[in-house]
Amino acid sequence: MNAFIAIVLASILSRLGYQMARSPVLPAFAADLGALPEMIGLVVAASTVTGAFFKLPAGALSDVLGRKRMMVLGALFFAIPPFFYPLVTDPWSLVALRFVHGFATAIFSPVAAAYVASLAETGRGARLGWFSSGNDVGATAGPLLGGFVLYFTASYQVTYLTVGALGVITLVAVLLLPDVGRAERQSRPSASRAAEFRQGLAEVLHTPPILIAAGIEAVMYLGYGAFLGFLPIYAKATGLNDAEIAIVLASQLAVAMLSKPLTGRLSDRMGRKPVIIGGLLACALALPLIFRSADLATFVLTAPLLGLGVGAVTPVTNALIADLASSRRLGAAMGVFGTIWDIGEAAGPILAGFLIGSLGYASTFDVLAAASVAAALGFMLLVRDPR
Repeated sequence: MNAFIAIVLASILSRLGYQMARSPVLPAFAADLGALPEMIGLVVAASTVTGAFFKLPAGALSDVLGRKRMMVLGALFFAIPPFFYPLVTDPWSLVALRFVHGFATAIFSPVAAAYVASLAETGRGARLGWFSSGNDVGATAGPLLGGFVLYFTASYQVTYLTVGALGVITLVAVLLLPDVGRAERQSRPSASRAAEFRQGLAEVLHTPPILIAAGIEAVMYLGYGAFLGFLPIYAKATGLNDAEIAIVLASQLAVAMLSKPLTGRLSDRMGRKPVIIGGLLACALALPLIFRSADLATFVLTAPLLGLGVGAVTPVTNALIADLASSRRLGAAMGVFGTIWDIGEAAGPILAGFLIGSLGYASTFDVLAAASVAAALGFMLLVRDPR
């Protein structure tokens, strides 16, 4: 099978199972174990903490040990931890298990992105766009599947055993991936691997354009993470019901998924910077409009603009970082990207929560929109498009 198609399928499977283990199943499971709201937040955040700490070293190790070897390690964490959920009897044990389960995406995600980026420089943006859209398909279908399984079985045990089965299928899919770059790695002296790991980290961390490009994604996710966290609350306060809120979220996500391959291909032709800047400005325009909407029609008109912005920024910043990094440092570069992305995604709802309490919804999302505009201007001035 074509290596690109194979890694996309493996990523869809991994996201499907991993997201199935999260919302809406995980918060309900934690609540039934007696967790208070503060503890539920800790349970939900535990796996993201893993990513923030381990994506960078995992990506850098893949430069030394090989992409496939590290992806197999990540797939083991998709396959094994889910089978321990039926044994959990208290919230703290669930926090610990979620932290361990988080190694799955902490290891697999940056390495899979580096694997895709390393296949060829030509058409890199389009490939990363398709790869990102594939992840979105799994991430969207996972919660739906989890909710349906839990509803029809009324059993957390059956739900998480299903997650484990999907994890095993993911592991098999990863084992069948072509081992790209194996011959090159075998030619390197094994004694130099530790030094190469350190050099890779140092090289990436001392390349300001890579850090700035990763920071662009984090700034975008400040607003996008806040949108995901607070749109349901705001929309319900304006009179929308749960089904209408789902329509709004689906309209945004559908545009993001459909646009990513197109924006990636566009960036291959006209350069990364214009597409990223356009995406940031689209996000900046959408956020204030969304949180001033008062009826379903207005929400459905404004939310897709945010989807278009996200669909432009995410795959193209991935491609830009791959362009900026040397071919032997792609894993470390994607690890930096994933770590900074996680920080932005985690900080968005927290920051918005504090701001909404004092400023209200409209002004809060004006502030987050201004941050996107500032990021676009800074990016325009500070980063040269390597293409």
